[in-house]
Amino acid sequence: MFIRLNILFFHSTVIYHLLSLLSERPPHLLSLLSERPPMAAANHSPSSPYSCGKDSGPVIPTTSLVTFLERIQETAFQTYERSKFDHKDFIDLSLKFDLSTTVKAFDEISKTENGSVSTKDFEEFIGKWFKSAGEDLVYVEPMDFETEPHGFLPKVENPEVRAWALEVHGLWKKLSREVSSSVHDHPELHTLLPLPVPGMIPGSRFREVYYWDSYWVIRGLLASKMHETAKAIVTNLISLLDTYGYVLNGARAYYTNRSQPPLLSAMVYEIYNRTGDVDLVKKALPALLKEYQFWNSEIHTMIIHDAENCNHSLNRYYAMWNKPRPEASAIDKRFASKFLNVNEKQKFYRELASTAESGWDFSTRWMRNPSEFTSLSTTTILPVDLNAFILRMELDIAFFAKIVGEDAIAEDFLTASHTRKKAFNSVFWNENMGQWVDYWLNYGAEPKEPQTWEAQNQNQNVFASNFVPLWIDLFNSDTPLVEKVTRSLQSSGLLCAAGIATSLTNSGHQCRDFPNGWAPIQHMIVEGLWRSASIEARKVARDIAERWIRGNYVAYKKTGTMHEKYNVEKCGEYGAGGIYRPQTGFGWSNGVVLTFLEEFGWPKDQNIDCN
Repeated sequence: MFIRLNILFFHSTVIYHLLSLLSERPPHLLSLLSERPPMAAANHSPSSPYSCGKDSGPVIPTTSLVTFLERIQETAFQTYERSKFDHKDFIDLSLKFDLSTTVKAFDEISKTENGSVSTKDFEEFIGKWFKSAGEDLVYVEPMDFETEPHGFLPKVENPEVRAWALEVHGLWKKLSREVSSSVHDHPELHTLLPLPVPGMIPGSRFREVYYWDSYWVIRGLLASKMHETAKAIVTNLISLLDTYGYVLNGARAYYTNRSQPPLLSAMVYEIYNRTGDVDLVKKALPALLKEYQFWNSEIHTMIIHDAENCNHSLNRYYAMWNKPRPEASAIDKRFASKFLNVNEKQKFYRELASTAESGWDFSTRWMRNPSEFTSLSTTTILPVDLNAFILRMELDIAFFAKIVGEDAIAEDFLTASHTRKKAFNSVFWNENMGQWVDYWLNYGAEPKEPQTWEAQNQNQNVFASNFVPLWIDLFNSDTPLVEKVTRSLQSSGLLCAAGIATSLTNSGHQCRDFPNGWAPIQHMIVEGLWRSASIEARKVARDIAERWIRGNYVAYKKTGTMHEKYNVEKCGEYGAGGIYRPQTGFGWSNGVVLTFLEEFGWPKDQNIDCN
């Protein structure tokens, strides 16, 4: 049986549905499900995890164009100063002419020993042979955009805040794109993938549709009364799922080797909750079963044997790639240069790609040694938030199946969700901390055999992800539990002047670490607290939301834009760190601000400034 539903046998109806979906999957997915690759081992020491065993995990081949553009990117890296260089700009180029002719022309350029060319020659070559990054996307006005929608944010009474909210609402027009006709007619000239309908991009260098960003974009669109645009985003993601067998990290050829946190079911749920669109549920359910199958394939699952003699099937990130990420190839190679042999490099590259799959790229959360970037070990961690997302998927699928009359599927997925909840209590919950924490896998354990749970394998460092399970109704409906976790959050050190920090570690170079705060984290924790029956938890939720709104507002007034991340230590400051410059736009930040304003409002006489 290809899917282990927490060691639960499916009813015959579920087996039928899943196996019929399996027969439609691309061949590379079939082999992926039938072979389980050995896992990299986990350790708490700073020593290299890549020195033992061979990397024999699956690899999804890339295109010849992506491989060539990696050469272009490397040349750009050698030619320009790093401070003026964004590696993604070169992998997003599209060809003016066929690939073989362009490669021949590039090979004829005069180059130095280290592979660089003169800036003049390089820029002339790029201008002659390529279209600029982003030219294969076309601006399109959203079909349901109104300057001020009827019933927009009725709880926002302050005129200053309302005027700002309307400006944020107006940003949807700036982020709306459709794939150009050239991508559909000549896909071999592009790394951008064809999509059936227009959608929303995050902004700045992120010119394409991204998977988990789309959830918070949809939440914002729903606050903006743009239901059809929200449905279109789901249509595009289902199209990727139907084509590749999973929702890609983003709509680019170089992202076909990994997914991102699985939130498609949550997107469908939120749209259905607003619109009652049963046809959307009917369209989405087979796709969601397919996605559930992907995340429960053998490369993504491990079994943990707990102290009560129970086995729990839980999930991890595991990218199908062991080379430099094409979108950051030149930089990945520099990091990997410290490793002595090809196998060590391949293992490190898989960890890089798997960390990108997590959406937390990059954070000390995934490192054995917080001061050493090359100690990434994401594939040897069972992340608490990923498993919370899959728990939500189980609950959502059960809900959707009930709506369309698939009672057997509904029953099995509801049972699976309760089984996974037990796994949370046994594997992730730390009673002393009052938090759910990531679990590290052991060195040397056989991947097909259960690993015995050990308390020392819980990562007891504090990360915002430790509180994400609050977002799931099975947990936020338990008032004593919520109050315990709320007290833990209040004493954790994560709550800052302008929101929740991602971690307590100021690594100085990782964008998912202190003092950065990210819109998705704020939203999931706030919504989880707010949905509870605890008065104290709801008070904390409102306080965090107001801090986040203030910081976003003041930063917007200072810079004229919304940002990808914010400095939660200082109200009104945007975030920094990472391998690319801070980005603006910005899809999920817009969505969370509008969602918070819709839920909490802003009183007429309440000050919005940081002071």
